[in-house]
Amino acid sequence: MTIDSLPGSSGYLDSYPGRRITYFSNGYILGLTAVAGIGGLLFGYDTGVISGALLYIKDDFEVVGQSSFLQETIVSMALVGAMIGAAAGGWINDAYGRKKATLLADIVFTIGAIVMAAAPNPYVLIAGRLLVGLGVGVASVTAPVYIAEASPSEIRGGLVSTNVLMITGGQFLSYLVNLAFTEVPGTWRWMLGVSGVPSVIQFSLMLFLPESPRWLYLKGNKSQAISVLSKIYDPERLEDEIDQLAAAAEEERQRKNAVRYRDVFKSKEMRLAFLAGAGLQAFQQFTGINTVMYYSPTIVQMAGFHSNQLALLLSLIVAAMNAAGTIVGIYLIDHVGRRKLALSSLSGVFVSLVILSGSFYMHSSGSGSGLYGWLAVLGLALYIACFSPGMGPVPWAVNSEIYPEAYRGICGGMSATINWISNLIVAQSFLSVATAVGTGATFLILAGVAVVAFVFVIVFLPETKGLTFEEVDQLWKERARGHSRGEGLLEDQDDNEAQ
Repeated sequence: MTIDSLPGSSGYLDSYPGRRITYFSNGYILGLTAVAGIGGLLFGYDTGVISGALLYIKDDFEVVGQSSFLQETIVSMALVGAMIGAAAGGWINDAYGRKKATLLADIVFTIGAIVMAAAPNPYVLIAGRLLVGLGVGVASVTAPVYIAEASPSEIRGGLVSTNVLMITGGQFLSYLVNLAFTEVPGTWRWMLGVSGVPSVIQFSLMLFLPESPRWLYLKGNKSQAISVLSKIYDPERLEDEIDQLAAAAEEERQRKNAVRYRDVFKSKEMRLAFLAGAGLQAFQQFTGINTVMYYSPTIVQMAGFHSNQLALLLSLIVAAMNAAGTIVGIYLIDHVGRRKLALSSLSGVFVSLVILSGSFYMHSSGSGSGLYGWLAVLGLALYIACFSPGMGPVPWAVNSEIYPEAYRGICGGMSATINWISNLIVAQSFLSVATAVGTGATFLILAGVAVVAFVFVIVFLPETKGLTFEEVDQLWKERARGHSRGEGLLEDQDDNEAQ
């Protein structure tokens, strides 16, 4: 069986153009996406707010100001919690459902926000950061999967990318909050404590939303699943979706044992899928997004601007560019496709990193008469413009759709954990590497990583634009049987897209 023979395939839907659903055509799906995406908002806000809050934490706790280790621990403890939360979140999703996982993440995050805001000493603050990280980790796994499983295949990429927009929006919001509370007593406590508000809102709204229809159906709650699906699809399309779910449920029944982590590596198709998903998550971090964001104030100073207020304004502008680029990605991901979008994004990332490397080399040699500063600003703008529509949303969209139902939570959790681990590695090593070999050479190393990532996408990532979950499963099975069969299948896809 090839993907074109499956009900609901791209070719099948082309015969019934009236069945296609557009991004804004169904308010119910958008509502589910928006509420689930609050988890992305928490993700983005927490990663952005700590940089501003730390300045005031050092003033309140003298021991923090005297210890770079404590400062690093306060920042990185949330990453540690996120790694643990993401690893556990996959199992929680599969065992208890996407809705309960989201509610649990909200509870843990809210408790963490309260602990941080009320912390009498830096050690309690660190405990609060760990709790917040746990909540963010679970949410980073759950939100993309919940959105993907409720999404029609033709707009799934855009809807999952909306969660990434919420992440970048959360970062932008964190900079606004940092600015708003600079003159308020208890500055950092407000900055960190207010993060509990979105989690309370999401918890309240999530109580009224349904569980993922796919999870419900495969767990035997067919009537509830069909009730949810009927709000998404017209009656004729609904029948096709139920047929596909029935086939997936039958496959689940034939599986004698519950899926365990080691099962991911037993079959070739699962190894191929996990390699593609986890590799994308790792390359998202190792191509340097967080280091470029970290160096943005330095880049502006190189251009001859030294005002602190201007540096803060730059942070807002960069965050706004990141969010705007994600909006572009929401459109492109279901029109251009995941693979082409990732490749074009990585091409631009490579060029921009070379420009940044060259500008820092000129700066360190004292040449360029100030031109290097503006060159660095150009590299920064180009990097954000190229990264945000592609390598920002693509890894999360791909990981929400490339695994079979039984593996989706576990594999999504494992790949998200790799994202967080890669994030921590880059955060802990970048300054050391930059000190050892120079900032220009470090950006050049990141450009080399972008080249490796480009080759990785060409070799290991098939196009999944517009495919149902069942079609994606079939795609991996075809690729596992032999590279030539997989290539033929992809060529069929490209022919269908061209038509």
